[in-house]
Amino acid sequence: MYILIPACLIIAALFIFQEHRENYTAAVILKGLASLCFVVLGFMISNDSSVSRTILIGLCLGAAADVLLNLRYVFAAKGKLIFLVGILVFLSGHIAYLIAVMPMNTQPWLCIIAGIVITALLMKWLFTKITAAKAFKIFGIVYIGAIVILNCVAFFNLFVSGGTFTKVFAIGVYLFLISDIVLILNTFGSETKFSLRIANLSLYYIGQILIALSLLYL
Repeated sequence: MYILIPACLIIAALFIFQEHRENYTAAVILKGLASLCFVVLGFMISNDSSVSRTILIGLCLGAAADVLLNLRYVFAAKGKLIFLVGILVFLSGHIAYLIAVMPMNTQPWLCIIAGIVITALLMKWLFTKITAAKAFKIFGIVYIGAIVILNCVAFFNLFVSGGTFTKVFAIGVYLFLISDIVLILNTFGSETKFSLRIANLSLYYIGQILIALSLLYL
C-alpha cells in the first residue's frame, strides 16, 4: 500500500521533467499516473463512512483536473477553455472536501466569514502580482475562496477537537492552498520560473497524499 507514496512522487518528478522538455503528451500520461497513485491509496485505506466516500470523490476530481490542466498544452488552441474547465473540476473537488468535513464543525458560519475576509485580503495581494483576463480573475476569486474556507473549517476542527485525522487532513489542504498560490503567481505573474513549478507540484502532491492518508484515521 505505502509503495504508492514514493511511486506518486517519483512519477510526478518524471512528469515535471517531461513537461520542462515540452514533451506534453508524455507529461500528461505521467501526471495522470502520479495522480492515480494518491487516488488508489485513498481507496485502499478508506472505510465505508460518508466522510471517506466524499473525500474519495474529491481525490478523483483532483486527479481528473490534473490531467485537464496539462491537456491545455497538448491542445493549445483550446488551452484557455481547458484550463478553466480544469479549475472548475478542482473547485468541485474542494467542495467535496468541504462537504466531508463541514459536519464536524461547530461554528461553520464563523469559518465561512473568516474565509471570505482572508480570501479578500489574499486576492487583493495577488492582483498586485499578476496580470490576468477578467474571466480568470473571477474564477480565481471563487476558487481561492473555496479552498481558503476549506482551510478555515479544517483548522477550526483541528483546534477544537484535535485527532490524527483532522491534523493530517488540515496539513494536506494547507499545502494544497500554498501550491495553488504558487501556481497562480507562476502562471499569471511577470515571469514563469521552473523552480516555482517544482514547488507548486511538490506541495500539491504531498498535500493530496496527506489528504488520502487522513482516511486511515477515520
